[in-house]
Amino acid sequence: MELPATGKLDQCSFNQIIYPRLGEKNPRILLGPRHGVDAAVIDLGNQVLVVAEDPTFGMPALLPYFGWSIVHIAASDVAVLGVKPEYLTICLLLPPGSSPSLLEEIWEQIHQECVKLGISIVGGHTGVYPGIGYPLNGGCTVFGFGRKEQLTPASGARVGDCLIMTKGLAIEAAAILAIQAAEELEKAFGGEFVSHLKDYFWKMTVVEDALLAAPYAHAMHDATEGGFLNGVYEMAEASGIGVTVFEKDLLCDPEIAKLCQHFNIDPLISISEGTLLIAAPSGKAEELIKKLQDNGIPAAAVGEFTDSRRVLRRATGSEEPLRPVEVDPFWEAYFKTITKEEEK
Repeated sequence: MELPATGKLDQCSFNQIIYPRLGEKNPRILLGPRHGVDAAVIDLGNQVLVVAEDPTFGMPALLPYFGWSIVHIAASDVAVLGVKPEYLTICLLLPPGSSPSLLEEIWEQIHQECVKLGISIVGGHTGVYPGIGYPLNGGCTVFGFGRKEQLTPASGARVGDCLIMTKGLAIEAAAILAIQAAEELEKAFGGEFVSHLKDYFWKMTVVEDALLAAPYAHAMHDATEGGFLNGVYEMAEASGIGVTVFEKDLLCDPEIAKLCQHFNIDPLISISEGTLLIAAPSGKAEELIKKLQDNGIPAAAVGEFTDSRRVLRRATGSEEPLRPVEVDPFWEAYFKTITKEEEK
């Protein structure tokens, strides 16, 4: 067993190293750490506490959006449990030599996005430390309160549920690469192409998607590292059931497909924060899709949960088994673009 070169732990590493060592057991923990699960749920009696934590590292091209990313990535993990994010703490670390204006810019974004989403900042730790090259969110924790019956964990999908996706494939990979490799892409495809894909950055959140879908859903999950197919696999695995994905029905912006081809990455398994996966009763699917679309969120039925196999049915009719994605191809493409910039 080896740890991944970059990115979150794979299922094997998590299950062997992390999962057997979780401190004191407590019966109030309704949903604890599991690979592919976005947030924890603690029973408080008349209500439940949903809590999620995410890191964010300040990739150079993304520093202008750093504060926005911190809030939406962590808040999305609470929203996919069907609960409104309400409180936030953060561990924000800066490298030596950072200016007050840098901290003010990051913090202003965090504040503004929290105001928009109705989240209160209630604590954390902020400081300057050696050993890091860029600003680092060492852990943003978001909390929300709800009722047991409104929870929509990834493990809640049922046989016969319709699989619905929002926005499309690989939107995070496309947005970040469009920002990081703007000059290269402008030479290849033109300025409009790059501007179009950069706008996907502001779609890298599922807070609105999840809160709209929650009343209809049995389970929800966001397609982060490993992309759409890994997210679907994690839902089926957590629920202990099968799933069939229909390639012909998947949402994918043609410009994103073109970008993925340029960087030789598969949009099906490339990071896609902002793409929400929903398991909903088939009888409610049409109404849910219309509700999402009426609120400006593209959505489509792209599969069904079954009692046995987990497969991707290609547009040609052939079938391929779904497996967990060990390495997201986005990372190699991303770091190659950084190397190219440094060699100029």
